[in-house]
Amino acid sequence: MESRFSVLNDTEDLSRFSNPENSIYAERSKTLFEEIRASINNNDEEDRAFWRPVLPWGGVFTIKAGRKAISCIPLYVEIQLKNTCTIDGFLMILYVILRDNQGFHRELAVFLGKQFVDHFLYLMDSCDYTTVKILWIWNRMSKRQYRSEIHQTALEIDLFGNEHENFTENLDNLMSTMQESLCTNWSCPVRIQDFIKATISISPAHELPRRDPIQSAVDEFFCPKLLLCSEPGCDGLREFSQRVFCHGPPPFVILNMQQWRSEDLSYVPYHLALCQHRYLLEGATLFNKEEHHYSAAFNLDGCWMHYDGLRSDNLILLHKPPELLLLSSLVYIRSSDK
Repeated sequence: MESRFSVLNDTEDLSRFSNPENSIYAERSKTLFEEIRASINNNDEEDRAFWRPVLPWGGVFTIKAGRKAISCIPLYVEIQLKNTCTIDGFLMILYVILRDNQGFHRELAVFLGKQFVDHFLYLMDSCDYTTVKILWIWNRMSKRQYRSEIHQTALEIDLFGNEHENFTENLDNLMSTMQESLCTNWSCPVRIQDFIKATISISPAHELPRRDPIQSAVDEFFCPKLLLCSEPGCDGLREFSQRVFCHGPPPFVILNMQQWRSEDLSYVPYHLALCQHRYLLEGATLFNKEEHHYSAAFNLDGCWMHYDGLRSDNLILLHKPPELLLLSSLVYIRSSDK
């Protein structure tokens, strides 16, 4: 089964199969980001939707069969994508972050690769949205993270599931943190341990603090601890050091908020103190449990926009900041001010 996926296995293949020369967007004078920003500045109160769909749900990727494709069995004529909302919202926010913060391009390239970042931005600006998703699936995800079925000459890829598994966990070591620990019992079988986490998942306190509960939960995630040692047969105490980022403060962080209920979210901070740096709220992803569907919101030039790939008008300028009650994640970008 592995060999059947060799039609498209890297960004070079994708750039060859996507043909920007034939795209009506190839000669655009503005990037997609500049068009979105202009739509905010020239917004009509009666029509607050962006003038065309951006990153619509799903997608069909048509393969132009060359020698490499013909040599594969079966021969795929197209790839059909389903339930892409588990990556769509984050891809939208990632694009806005990269275009709005020029210095982050170089930092993110260290983890995701310069070729990937450059190609991602190029495809978004070319409005080649299905290829953007294929790029993420083939370049960042492992095959066990999605379901695929063959229907005659079409390959169907279904991304139904959890957005943190499909996106956040595939950012390599961007947000990796480490916490050293030492057991007080000299007879402990594993006295010294390092605990590394690739993502930041925070939980609400049993008794919510009077001050900002999210900042408190982040502080709890990073702070030193003294806990009972969990090694079998050990009755010592394990001292945990201050948690630190393995590769320095990242350009942005994603807080996994899946364990929070709406009643826990009395206040969502626009600023976050994290490892002696100041982070600013850039966006959020929202989860509708009834529809099992993700959408997103992001902040641009002080205005909030809501993105939902399932809607015909899928990018809307909001009258006011969104009510972040159905949170799946919060996205903060690093400020230049410490």
